[in-house]
Amino acid sequence: MFGFSSSKDMGIDLGTANTLIYIKDKGVVLNEATCIAYDKRSQKIIATGTKAKAMYGKAPKEIVVIRPLQDGVISDFDLTAEMLERFIKQALGEKNPSGFRVAIGVPSGVTEVEKRAVDEVVRDLGAREVYILDEPTAAAIGAGLDIDDSEASMIADIGGGTCDIAILALGGIVVSTSLRYAGDKFNEAIIGYVRKKKGVLIGEKTAEELKIRVGSAMVEKDEEGKEILRTMSARGRDLISGLPKEFKCTNKDMEAALHESMEMIVDAIKNTVEKAPPEIAADIADRGMMLTGGGAMIENLDKLISQKTSMSVGIAEQPYEAVAIGTGKSLDDIEKLELYASDKKR
Repeated sequence: MFGFSSSKDMGIDLGTANTLIYIKDKGVVLNEATCIAYDKRSQKIIATGTKAKAMYGKAPKEIVVIRPLQDGVISDFDLTAEMLERFIKQALGEKNPSGFRVAIGVPSGVTEVEKRAVDEVVRDLGAREVYILDEPTAAAIGAGLDIDDSEASMIADIGGGTCDIAILALGGIVVSTSLRYAGDKFNEAIIGYVRKKKGVLIGEKTAEELKIRVGSAMVEKDEEGKEILRTMSARGRDLISGLPKEFKCTNKDMEAALHESMEMIVDAIKNTVEKAPPEIAADIADRGMMLTGGGAMIENLDKLISQKTSMSVGIAEQPYEAVAIGTGKSLDDIEKLELYASDKKR
């Protein structure tokens, strides 16, 4: 059953690292860091999103920069509510929006109490209907998988705070695994590697740049068997002299830095398949799995998973935006959305 559709209806990916908002017929209209900055003296919010993130590690002591979601869990609800309010108003271009419908994808670590709280915040902003979706369900819809089919689909959504792996069939999650180990932990692993191997201390921003530009799950070889290397220069603080120092990192360095993290994801995928009923596992062996989220874009992660599991592994056409797209598209069929949002595992 297709219900009334408003041009203001929106899908929201409330992620640990970034928040994206999708509006029907417009696509993703907002992509901001899930971050907020406030002045301790005046108790006033001074920046949200990417502007607030830019202050991280640089702000004076009076200004506090907070990421209100940590490892997929809302650590500061009031600031999350304040941030969401600003994002929604920014996306709609209205000071007092009302009458719109919202589907929100939340990390699977969010509790029922937190889900209700998010629901209340969005309703207070003028939403007339609010649906809360688990991120793997939203990501699967956004990646174009038919989750209503009797033949099962498998997805791994690798975000900033969580890696959510799920097998879906007949409109519901059959089995799932959620790791509080994803993009943020990858950054920590890179920081630790550079400190140990290069003798340089770097911050989260530099680690993120290394991950994006030369991050690799598996370095490929050319026809002669030589590794195809890519190099990036970066700067940090020398651990011995305490002075700024430039150093180089290759994708081979990143393969070593991320090795343990990649193994954890591969193990979680294997464990999820092992928990599935035999018929479901047979479907997955036949159809393979899909990767979404920012982590899906790490070089050759799909090939590594395929090599380790003997499954075919694809990457969504728009992996980074899959959850936002999925929440937005789910509003096209309210009857199905009510089933998806009921959070009943089959």
